[in-house]
Amino acid sequence: MSEVRSTCPYCGVGCGVLLKADGQGGLDVRGDPDHPANYGRLCSKGSALGETVGLGERLLHPQIGGAQSDWGTALDLVAGKFGQAIARHGPDCVAFYVSGQLLNEDYYIANKLMKGFMGSANIDTNSRLCMASTVAGHKRAFGTDTVPGTYEDLEEADLIVLVGSNLAWCHPVLYQRVLAARKERGTRIVVIDPRRTASCDMAELHLPLEAGSDVALFNGLLAQIEARGVTDAAFLGNVDGAEEAFAAARQSSLEPTGLDPALVRQFYDLWLGTEKVVTVFSQGVNQSSSGSDKVNAILNCHLATGRIGKPGLGPLSVTGQPNAMGGREVGGLANMLACHLDIENAEHRTAVRDFWSAPTIPTQPGLKAVDMFNAVGAGKIKALWIIHTNPAVSMPDASAVQAAIAGCDFVVVSDITAQTDTARLADVVLPASAWAEKSGTVTNSDRTISRQRTVLATPGAARADWDILCAVGRRMGWHDAFDFETPAEIFREYAALSGVAAQFGRDFDISGFSDLDDAGFDALEPTRWPVSAARRGGRFFADGAFYHANGKAKMLPLTHRPPESRRAPRFPFVLNTGRLRDQWHTMTRTALSPRLSAHLAEPFLEIHPLDAENHGIKPNDLVSVRSPQGEGILRARITDAVTRGQVFAPMHWTGETAPSARIDTLVAAVTDPVSGQPESKASVVAVSPFKARWYGFAVSAQPLNPQAEYWARARTKSGWRMEMAGLKEVTDWEAEARALFGLPDAEVQSLVDVNRGSARIAFFEEGRIIAALFIAPEPVAVVRDYLAQLPGEEQADVLTGRPPVGRPDPGPTLCACFDVGVNTIVNAVETEGLISVDAVGSALRAGTNCGSCRPEIATILERLRHREAAE
Repeated sequence: MSEVRSTCPYCGVGCGVLLKADGQGGLDVRGDPDHPANYGRLCSKGSALGETVGLGERLLHPQIGGAQSDWGTALDLVAGKFGQAIARHGPDCVAFYVSGQLLNEDYYIANKLMKGFMGSANIDTNSRLCMASTVAGHKRAFGTDTVPGTYEDLEEADLIVLVGSNLAWCHPVLYQRVLAARKERGTRIVVIDPRRTASCDMAELHLPLEAGSDVALFNGLLAQIEARGVTDAAFLGNVDGAEEAFAAARQSSLEPTGLDPALVRQFYDLWLGTEKVVTVFSQGVNQSSSGSDKVNAILNCHLATGRIGKPGLGPLSVTGQPNAMGGREVGGLANMLACHLDIENAEHRTAVRDFWSAPTIPTQPGLKAVDMFNAVGAGKIKALWIIHTNPAVSMPDASAVQAAIAGCDFVVVSDITAQTDTARLADVVLPASAWAEKSGTVTNSDRTISRQRTVLATPGAARADWDILCAVGRRMGWHDAFDFETPAEIFREYAALSGVAAQFGRDFDISGFSDLDDAGFDALEPTRWPVSAARRGGRFFADGAFYHANGKAKMLPLTHRPPESRRAPRFPFVLNTGRLRDQWHTMTRTALSPRLSAHLAEPFLEIHPLDAENHGIKPNDLVSVRSPQGEGILRARITDAVTRGQVFAPMHWTGETAPSARIDTLVAAVTDPVSGQPESKASVVAVSPFKARWYGFAVSAQPLNPQAEYWARARTKSGWRMEMAGLKEVTDWEAEARALFGLPDAEVQSLVDVNRGSARIAFFEEGRIIAALFIAPEPVAVVRDYLAQLPGEEQADVLTGRPPVGRPDPGPTLCACFDVGVNTIVNAVETEGLISVDAVGSALRAGTNCGSCRPEIATILERLRHREAAE
């Protein structure tokens, strides 16, 4: 079969992929060497996409009340319930909560259905949690939500500043472009982040500022721009508010940053002395109660110096989802209309209403994500449709959101699986097509529109999201408005609407695609917008032309506002949350891949060594983490990558994978007053040892059925692995193990020491290991990665918990792209005399694809050098 060009479904980089179906439901994946976002490179997640397309957990038929149904019955019910709710309580009693996993065509139809025909603006997206503060900052500064630059700026910059962005792990392909620039042209890198992350590995400076203090830092930079005469006077002629912004900056203090003044001076000297500066910012800026101000503090500095819209310089927001940018363009946020039109502008509303031949357009913004779920909990939302997202896990104060969804009168979930925390709460679950089954477009972080193309047949009764939404629209009486047969038709209508928007002087214009025929849509190459008769692609704002009514930009006077949550004796730590290298959101897709689960297989809490010592926490202890919102249990990871008083936990685990590690149950539902984006980086928590009566580790060929206060499971090549801990005394561990594994009659081997509280139990079938459980009164000391390989093998000495002599143990996976373990790297370094990361790559391939494991390889080399010197 021939390869199909498509786009990766993970982060906002928008990498091109070449897909080849194997005819048996499987998929080969490689990077597209001709795609301008990645030129053939893929990260570990993209490289493992072929492992995530199986049907094992797919939803194949509609479900009503947990029972299988048919499409006609399910769609009639959805249309009827939404229609009845609107008739009885008005249009604002219904809501859609959608996702950056949607394609532009899906997003467009959802927005059209809610705002144009149901008559409410209550459609918001999980991108509200990702980049809403950037949208607000762009609109305040530029007059519209425009990304000025392009990825090519990363190759042309002399200084790249990463602010709240662990680019090495969260956008590895872009990070490789940065490293290539560093090697080829000497580009310098500065990282501004409370944590020392993998992105710091090649940086000249790391500024570990206090959480939430970015405005103070960039106000200080703005004051120095003025004091040292680095302003661009000609460019400032096209900018309003400069004097007020400079005055506010002069009054600002660096004290909130907690940074060494000498380190700050180094950063300022670099920034001020380098013309070609690209400031890359992401969730550490956006996910804040002052996120919009943080964005504008960065934009102020670029506007004041005219460093915007030219090759190799400017601000660059990188988004977290594959179509977060597209969602902004189609009006997927509650406070926007499609094509960057404003919902509060009467002329814009009239234009959209007339274009759609819609009965009405709401005159006010709808409910943003946090407010939406508060309204659900208060009973104000009577019908809720959630599409391709998992808010019962990912929203702040997640337990309250879970309870709100459970109590809503009518809930619909469209997804590829019914096995999510959110889908389990729905009245109706609709089977949607998945990535590699979809056809449509997405827009990446530098405005490049790319095609996602179908390469696998849609299984069972699953349907495309646009098709499901259109079917409901038709059933509600709006047949002509939703009479689409292909995504190409929707794309043409969307492009035509952008031409209407362009008549109001909007930036987003793809009207050049409005007459694109089906063959042209099928063949569409990656294209950066705008695409019109007047303009195609390129950068914005170098000419000083902006989108406020007077054609100018605006600088804002800003003042540092600390996070609303404050440390107190009861809650002395600030909790930072974020992503891991090999996982994605709530792991609905990535948890299906054994190699993506092998790097960091268990949820954890990073804590500084002195803080750990002061709180009686030892390496590998389980810890209880409490906040005013909830409580969790995680594994302690003691490291000086976090500063004292700060802790960090990843966001990915769910009720399906580790119920006690649903980290957003700890996060307060505090939002930015401008953008509505939640604060995910500065909740307050207390941390203490979790004193379990017993600890366990298990492997199994089949899924496990745990009953314990703590458990975390991960998929392996041979089945599953699980960490456990419990408070209840267990008197018969063999009976407990049989219940855990669902093996009442299997052959067993066991070693149980009642006095020591330890047990080692293995089950066999026809001489092959099918499951094993290891119990101890402290964290279990066994070789986990070796044991995880054993289900299905003949292995008589499994109860030792260690590999036999002569069998190598690769150790925990470090390079997920090529499945290379830590022990394999250590052995190669020691036996082959490897002395550099590149040498390790040449010998083992580790670090030669996405490169995100290179900092960890460097750490291993440094540790071995220190050990050798000590000996």
